[in-house]
Amino acid sequence: MNKEKFNIPVLPLRGVAIFPEMVMHFDVGREKSVKALEKAMKRDEMILAVAQKDADVDEPQQEDLYTVGTIAQIKQMAKIGDGQFKVLVKGTARAKILDLQEEDYLSADVEIIAEEIVEEDTEHKALVRTVGECFERYAELNPRITDEVLYGILNLKNSLEMVDIIIGHIMLEVERKQEILECLDAKERMIKTIKVLESEIEILAIQKEVMSKVKSRIDQSQKEYFLREQIKVIQEQLGDKDGVLGDIEKYQNKMKALSLPEEVTSKLEREIKKLRNTPSSSPDNGNIRTYIETVLDLPWNTTTKENVDLKKANQILSKEHYGLTKIKERILEYLAVKKLCNDVQSPIICLVGPPGVGKTSIAKSIAHATGRNYVRISLGGVRDEAEIRGHRRTYVGAIPGRFVYGLSEAKSNNPLMLLDEIDKMSNDFKGDPSAAILEILDANQNKAFKDHYLEIPVDLSNVLFVATANTLNGIPKPLLDRMEIIEVGSYTVLEKVEIAQKYLLPSQLEKHHLTKEQVKITKANLRTVIEQYTKEAGVRNLERTIAKLCRKVARDIVEQEVDTVQVNAAKIREYLGTSIFEYEEKNRDAEVGIVRGLAWTSVGGDTLSIEVNCMKGKGQLELTGKMGDVMKESAKAAVSYIRSKASELEIEEDFYCKQDIHIHIPEGAVPKDGPSAGITMATAMISALTDKKVRADIAMTGEITIRGRVLAIGGLKEKLLAAKRAKINTVIVPMPNKRNVEELEANVTEGLEIIYAATMDDVLEYVFV
Repeated sequence: MNKEKFNIPVLPLRGVAIFPEMVMHFDVGREKSVKALEKAMKRDEMILAVAQKDADVDEPQQEDLYTVGTIAQIKQMAKIGDGQFKVLVKGTARAKILDLQEEDYLSADVEIIAEEIVEEDTEHKALVRTVGECFERYAELNPRITDEVLYGILNLKNSLEMVDIIIGHIMLEVERKQEILECLDAKERMIKTIKVLESEIEILAIQKEVMSKVKSRIDQSQKEYFLREQIKVIQEQLGDKDGVLGDIEKYQNKMKALSLPEEVTSKLEREIKKLRNTPSSSPDNGNIRTYIETVLDLPWNTTTKENVDLKKANQILSKEHYGLTKIKERILEYLAVKKLCNDVQSPIICLVGPPGVGKTSIAKSIAHATGRNYVRISLGGVRDEAEIRGHRRTYVGAIPGRFVYGLSEAKSNNPLMLLDEIDKMSNDFKGDPSAAILEILDANQNKAFKDHYLEIPVDLSNVLFVATANTLNGIPKPLLDRMEIIEVGSYTVLEKVEIAQKYLLPSQLEKHHLTKEQVKITKANLRTVIEQYTKEAGVRNLERTIAKLCRKVARDIVEQEVDTVQVNAAKIREYLGTSIFEYEEKNRDAEVGIVRGLAWTSVGGDTLSIEVNCMKGKGQLELTGKMGDVMKESAKAAVSYIRSKASELEIEEDFYCKQDIHIHIPEGAVPKDGPSAGITMATAMISALTDKKVRADIAMTGEITIRGRVLAIGGLKEKLLAAKRAKINTVIVPMPNKRNVEELEANVTEGLEIIYAATMDDVLEYVFV
């Protein structure tokens, strides 16, 4: 074979690279490749075998092939199927593609790459020896290389031929093999081969270690299996007192004792059968046991005797809670109906009110009064439907939902379940928990509630559900429709004094190991604590303040060795510091453009002064005091009303063009919103525009329309209490709220002159001096 250029058929190889002196067989099926083989067989049986860069290319072009391949002699070619041939070739020399031609088959002008003459110096000998040693180590770890192959390769005289055959016997990526095929420098080729061998030796060593560990574990598992089988036989012989069969017998006895529904019994029997056939080492064994025990622990037939003695129930409720009349009446009504007809559905009640007014604690009292067990389910922050319905048992660590768990915790099938903070639920991609609760709170559906974990019906129809919420805004309407809403309002100062004296103070004295004789505090001083050191709708902070007083008293008793401490105004100031809260009282004098409004807050009611200034300008309306969008719209509605009534109000009809109006609500850092300041802002603007003074002893609340109608508002009780606290005697409220006023306790409206306004004309009739 001459070294000059010559043309030869080309055989593209996928995922394979052939080296000189290497014998390899492979299948050929592509039409052009078969024709190239046939052409070579007709000529001199020589063909250029060259690797493809991308094995997925079916019709490779010159750019798809590597430039260096191997001239190979076709030793054998046999047909094995329809268009398929098995070919045996032997590499003879490296060759470089100069130009690729494509006809019926691929051919190329190539040039033989002659091997350089190697100088057998010390470095060369060291490299050859290193290659041989590395290949020996590789052969020890690779069982596919036999001793005959190993020593046949190592005994070759030509070191470059040895390197090529070694690389041919190693399972490498085509790219890495091609890199060595294209390497023409003898020393560099041997160094690359050593690196490849070292890398492969490390991989094989790790693989061998992993396989050894796996085999060891399999052997251990087989050993444990045989031992367990032996133990099982021994337990059967001994009656299996403490083994799996003993547990199964306990489960079956408990099932019989409970007299479970047929569907539940059938499900448990299937689970027990599954437990019997599951090895104790299997994770499923523990999961099945947990499921069976969860089902058997439910109070299927355990019912507490309900107290229907109204007198006794009323005594318990009155003893444990002051006020909360509506809630107490509703429970007594339920018990009365229950006494007349035992088969009555339990009510689903939702107590709505600000924090600290006793919603959660009254639920405990209801449970006590009705003779039911009590269980609390916190729904605040729940956003996963599985928290309600449970997780399906296909998940690792699956557990039942909160209601099934609560029923199990209550130890009876007719407990009082408190659904605390039902307005704080949310939803995300995991589902909507409020939708899941719809079924539970539906009397027609909760008789057969199916938890995803249990997959059997559970009767929740005997449960008395009591929910609590701070507002109704966060509760979906379908859920709201299933509950009976009872509003729990803020406590008046007088109510707080009574609660403090009858409940909070005795409770804190007991906790601090003090007696009534040691701590003396009058109602007047309790009122001072309430008004100057707390500002809330409920009594939670008041309880903490009383606890602080008790701690201070305890310290004085110990340090000063006194028997009694009289907690008077001076002592309160000493113990609690200067007063924290000061409520704004009514203005001293009637003023122009200043009107007192009434507001509802999360800690009760409050008063706010609305101030208006009118200045020469271009008719701009400036709103300051961190007003919300609804409040800003109320101000604009008030301006529209004033413009429509300008002549009747004796205001220049073009005032909105010549004057700028600035409305400001003090305490600018506090956000304010809502429509109930509408009539207050309208009155303040009319006062500023007409220069008429507004009475200092009057306050008002109500929404205004652009036609001057006064609409109903909420939080009326808190607002009236705020007016009394500010020593305001006259309050204007919307006419539609008259029914709400009539429902209030007498001590709330006592001392107040309440004026009902249907329109702004009714308001303006009373406000000016």
